[in-house]
Amino acid sequence: MAKSIIKTDQAPEAIGTYSQAVRVGNTVYLSGQIPLVPDTMELVSGDIEAEIRRVFDNLRAVARAANGSLADVVKLNVFLTDLVHFPSVNQVMAEYFEEPYPARAAIGVAALPKGARVEMDAIMVLAD
Repeated sequence: MAKSIIKTDQAPEAIGTYSQAVRVGNTVYLSGQIPLVPDTMELVSGDIEAEIRRVFDNLRAVARAANGSLADVVKLNVFLTDLVHFPSVNQVMAEYFEEPYPARAAIGVAALPKGARVEMDAIMVLAD
């Protein structure tokens, strides 16, 4: 099955050897997003909620570039450098998703690129 590379300037460009997303059939694999502002490639300023919103905004931009939306996300992985921020993830996530929510994992990690406190990746399935 052929794969298509998804790219948009509405989300941060890849900072390594990866694509923003890859589509295979109706499934789109969205690479991890940290709270980088696409125009500056700098971390968003503000509290953890601002970082979480920026990550969701970045994921939403990549989903749109693949002709989808966050409503098409079936699996979301959340990486946090401090799991104390997990309630903030739930609070902000409720602003971006409606029931039925995607499957999700939350993983505590020692560090993330560029000193970010949160990163998320996702799997999206598009309608035929």
